[in-house]
Amino acid sequence: MPKRPLSAKSRRTARTLGDYVSTFRRLQGLTAEQVADRAGISRNTLRKLEQGDASVGLDVFLEVCRVLGVLDFVTEGMNPYETALGQSLAEQNLALPKRVRQ
Repeated sequence: MPKRPLSAKSRRTARTLGDYVSTFRRLQGLTAEQVADRAGISRNTLRKLEQGDASVGLDVFLEVCRVLGVLDFVTEGMNPYETALGQSLAEQNLALPKRVRQ
């Protein structure tokens, strides 16, 4: 089965996340080789991640975030109860009537 192409917005987001990974690495004074070794990946895979190649697996992204010490920020950023959107959706769902079985 062929892969579905990413939307333009998803491609931009992948590039932005890659830029963030690269920036955090450089701010910590770490080389690509150091991060790749600590994450158990090749330098080429790290390069792809930093360039926003969305074919790099989620497992690699998460492991690199762990190595850089930012994994908790990723988790916090996705917490639906800590975002305006999640809070709004939760409030809407609480206001919905419960279904009654007959």
